[in-house]
Order: sequence, then structure tokens, then C-alpha cells
Amino acid sequence: MDPLSHGIFGASVAHFSAKNPSKLRWALLVGFLAGIAPDLDVLIRSAEDPLLFLEYHRQFTHSLFFIPIGALLCTLALYPFLRKKLTFLELYFYAFLGYSTHGLLDSFTSYGTQLLWPFSSLRVSWNNISIIDPLFTLPILALLFVAFMRKQFRHARYAFVYILAYLSFSMVQHERAQTLVLALATERGHNPVRLISKPTLGNLILWRLVYEYDGRYFVDAAKLGWDSVTIPGKSIAKLDINNDYPWLLKDSVQAKDIERFRWFSAGFLAKVPNDNLMIMDVRYSFIPNELSPLWVIRLNPKTPEQHVEYLDIRDNVIKDRQRFLDLLF
Repeated sequence: MDPLSHGIFGASVAHFSAKNPSKLRWALLVGFLAGIAPDLDVLIRSAEDPLLFLEYHRQFTHSLFFIPIGALLCTLALYPFLRKKLTFLELYFYAFLGYSTHGLLDSFTSYGTQLLWPFSSLRVSWNNISIIDPLFTLPILALLFVAFMRKQFRHARYAFVYILAYLSFSMVQHERAQTLVLALATERGHNPVRLISKPTLGNLILWRLVYEYDGRYFVDAAKLGWDSVTIPGKSIAKLDINNDYPWLLKDSVQAKDIERFRWFSAGFLAKVPNDNLMIMDVRYSFIPNELSPLWVIRLNPKTPEQHVEYLDIRDNVIKDRQRFLDLLF
């Protein structure tokens, strides 16, 4: 999720270890900073290899097994500034609790988090909540702000209860979406090989539904209010490297980059419509029942031994903002 959400989640958990109101502010502050810290892995990147950051973001810094080490690094970084306020052990405990929340919260999103690294490279993604959700973040931020200013445990407790309630509601919504996408496939006479449903940006009402059948991905949307409503979408052929790119040697750099992108995308790859050299992650599109990608890789037949180009397509978000709001409301 976004750094602010991680910080306030870390603060909401770290406050439980504060022994008295005089320590509450420090627990909130340290928990907030430690909750953000794992995302420093975004600094691991390479100009020569654009996909390097995809491999390392949400990797070792987000692993459950790295939590004691990550908390220690946070403690060592903060201790020179807080040693007059906190003992080393107090600081470490606050940092440990704050840091421990990060990977778990990321796993509620659809991006994928390597919780079990180094024992497994599995990208855990429960697809329950968007990476940015103001209805999750803002109420928690307000409650923790009051707790910080008034040195009151009560409001920090309320923030934690709200987190549990919101994530529980997200699981209910996800289950509704999963039921809906399976029913939609059955209605079409399809037996899906696999299926996913994920919330769209900033809400738990409008969902993207994707399933694979007979070499194609079928993409639809759903509105999950009091009643459930499906919004039919489109389909696209699943990427087949041998047929789609017969010129690409299997052991070339670009062929290996496609496999790296496939791992990141959980296998949901297809050629971008109207551009055969671009490959998209089908899981993501700003308009939930369409095939306008948010990020792609682009091949270059002239330089198969150079890395692919990675592109964020932000224009689609700006261009389609009103259409998205019309669907949501």
C-alpha cells in the first residue's frame, strides 16, 4: 500500500507496547517510521535493467523472516536521535511491532509480496484492498492524530479496531466478487483455468474480474453495493511466446525478461492491442472491464540481447478518470 497507510498501521500496532501516556507519542512515531521502512527497497534499481526493481520491491525487506533484522536496522538508525527518550530495548520493541505490519498489509493487495523469502519466491496477494484507499487511510490517520496530540490510548485503540473492521469487510467483498466471477464464467459455459478479482483504485465497491479459459483472458467488472451487478467487458488472447514472437530465441535476454515479467504478473500476460511489441499485465487497468494497461514491457526485435523497456502508462488514468467515476457512482 501507500507509505502513509503503512506508517499509520505500524503506529496503531506499536502503541500497544507503550506502558504509559508519556511513552505513547514515541511508540506512535517509531511505529510509523518502522512501518514505512521496508519500502526503502524501491531504491534498488538499475538504469540498464528496468525490471530489477520489480524483483526486489516487496522482496527481502517485506519477508516475515526479515522482521527482526529490519527492526534492528530501524532501531540503530533512530537510537542516536531518541536515546534520551527511550531505552534501546523500548525503541527496538516499538520498531519491531511497526515493521512487522508492513508485509502483511501489502499482502492484502494484488501486487504480490514475498512473505516467505528466502524459502520461497511466491508472491502472496490476497486481492482484498487497493494499494491506495482513502476510506482505509484517512479515518485511521485522524484517530491517531488525536491520540498523538492528546496522549490518549483510547483513540489509538479505535484506529486499530477500524483497521480490523475495514480489512474484514474487504474480505467479505472479495468473497462476493469471487462468487460473481465464477457465476459469470459458468453462465457463459466456461470452465475457468483460474480466476481473480481485485478492487479498483480507492474503493471496495467497483471490482475487476479476470478469468482464463481456452487460451484467453476474460475481463469484466462488478459493482458490489447492497446488490451485486456485473458490467460485461472484453477478452484477449493469452500470450504465447512461440507463436507471438517466433523470432525471439528462448535464451535471449528479452525472452528471459518476459519470464521475469510473467513471474511478477502471476502469468497474466497478453500482447497490448494495436501494438504487438508491447506486453501487458492483464490484472490491471484503470477502467475495470477494459484492456488499457497501466504498465507494460516493450520488446525490440533489433536488440534481443538488450533488456526490454518498462513503461508506466499514466495517460490512461488521467484520460479515463471521469469514466471511472461514472462507473463507481
